Amino acid sequence: MNAPVLDYLLELQQTIDNRRNASTEQSYTAQLFAAGPSRIAQKVGEEGVEVAIAAVQADGPRLKAEAADLIYHLLVLLRINDLSLEEVVEELAQRRR
Repeated sequence: MNAPVLDYLLELQQTIDNRRNASTEQSYTAQLFAAGPSRIAQKVGEEGVEVAIAAVQADGPRLKAEAADLIYHLLVLLRINDLSLEEVVEELAQRRR
């Protein structure tokens, strides 16, 4: 993964952290945290299905948009479980060995 992509994902993770306690009226991220891990997990599942459908339909633009939604919701799910993107990358690196 090139540095600008990783930098952006880390910046997004920080933005998610910053919005965790924001007003739920002004922040979708805060709404997700307020709804709890079950709702966030449901969103990850929904987005995962939408990614799969777009891929099967060979709909590139929709696949790209749904993949972005999936990554965002996955980051929120990680953060509500006190996990970070760095920890996931470390797990992947360990599997490579």
